Amino acid sequence: MIAARRSVRRFSARPVERTQLQKLLEAARFAPCAMNRQTLRYVVVTETGLLHRLFDLTRWGGAVAPRRSPQWGKDAPSALIAVTAPDVEAPHIGADAGAAIENILLAATDAGLGCCWLGAFDRAAVDALLDLKTRSVLYLVAVGYPAESPRARTVSDTGKTAYFLDENDVLRVPKLAPEILVEWK
Repeated sequence: MIAARRSVRRFSARPVERTQLQKLLEAARFAPCAMNRQTLRYVVVTETGLLHRLFDLTRWGGAVAPRRSPQWGKDAPSALIAVTAPDVEAPHIGADAGAAIENILLAATDAGLGCCWLGAFDRAAVDALLDLKTRSVLYLVAVGYPAESPRARTVSDTGKTAYFLDENDVLRVPKLAPEILVEWK
């Protein structure tokens, strides 16, 4: 399942069931967090009007834009999960968010869903749109049924890690070979 997980940027029109989204949030809830502080909170957006406005504040896959930038009404996600934290500085919050989001991504893959972890969005506008008073959005996770099947491939050249679209319009995602990533002592 871990090797099958890829970022999906094209989605089918089929909405994700609330029970499926709840399972993703349950996976996030069981992620490790620093000192078990559990400071993360989640806002799940599925209401069409709000989802559309939120979608318009995001940017997608710079290396393959605009060909892999989803379009509203065509191949956009059917849900966005906002991962939020308190406005005060919280130690290790980035690590907590990373663990929770990775659990979401893996649970989604296991359920046949596609996800894309988004960090490129207008934070102030998203916070205002979601009416967050004392919290801020750290990341968004787009969720939907995938309409594409990105493929990973192992590479040995550290200079060739940018993802790309091949001649068949398939998203290819280079992953460095283990011998490049690991030093044994």
